[in-house]
Amino acid sequence: MNDITRAKYLPIALITIGMIFIFAMYPMMAWIWPAGWGLTPPQPEHEQIIAVFFAILGIFLILAARNPTANIDLIWLTIWLNLVYATIVLLTVLADRAEIANLIGNIPVQYFIAWVLWYLLPRNKNHSLLAY
Repeated sequence: MNDITRAKYLPIALITIGMIFIFAMYPMMAWIWPAGWGLTPPQPEHEQIIAVFFAILGIFLILAARNPTANIDLIWLTIWLNLVYATIVLLTVLADRAEIANLIGNIPVQYFIAWVLWYLLPRNKNHSLLAY
């Protein structure tokens, strides 16, 4: 995929991921699939903090979709936060088998989000997304 195509899809991905962070993280943790997204045993206070953190990040990603070039640092922050978060949850699963459902829930989604954003970032530093 070339930078022009990436520039077309990056704002769509930012809005989609932002919406997921805002509207899906907490329901997945609390009601829809707590075993695959939440903490075991349930820890509502911590889950709410995680959900609010992702919701705020989601708002900023939606705003960043207007001008991704000016928000490359936020996109990289999101990539790294998802990688670190997924890796911490993965290490938790390896230490505590009660969290095993996260292997097919939370962990792959977080890694996938990081990969999508990384893949859609422009490769040629001489090109500006503003030009497209």
